[in-house]
Amino acid sequence: MLARWDPFREMMSLRNTMDRLFDSAMAGSPTNWRPLTWDLALDVVENPDEYLVKASVPGINPDDLEITFNNNTLTIKGELKEEKEVEEARYHLRERHYGTFSRSLTLPAGIQAEKIQANYEAGVLSLHLPKAEEVKPKKIAIRTGEAPKVIEAKASDIKTRN
Repeated sequence: MLARWDPFREMMSLRNTMDRLFDSAMAGSPTNWRPLTWDLALDVVENPDEYLVKASVPGINPDDLEITFNNNTLTIKGELKEEKEVEEARYHLRERHYGTFSRSLTLPAGIQAEKIQANYEAGVLSLHLPKAEEVKPKKIAIRTGEAPKVIEAKASDIKTRN
């Protein structure tokens, strides 16, 4: 029997094959697909005096964080240790991250490295990186070619007009 080629049927066949592949791979432990490293979410804000970097690090002891600043590159490293599994327990859902993380970002020149401050509160790491005076924006006054006008009057002139 001769069958007519149907691209839609071929695509569905490929999808079914991929579904079976993933289903069989996921049949093992739910942690099989978990990466050992994860990305660190950052917010970076610039204001006239400093850069403010905020990192979400919930559940991490501040002592387990390593923060370095070298050649205008800020690096934040750490590790969230996995809780030991209980053999009798069976996970229904496991989405919390664990493992090591590292994030580096390069900032413009002119950071006062010796004055960087780090604060940790409610799972948020805040880093204050002050700018050097020479890179802070300067407001420039605009001068005109005219001299400022001064109005002169005598106190007696003011009294006689009222």
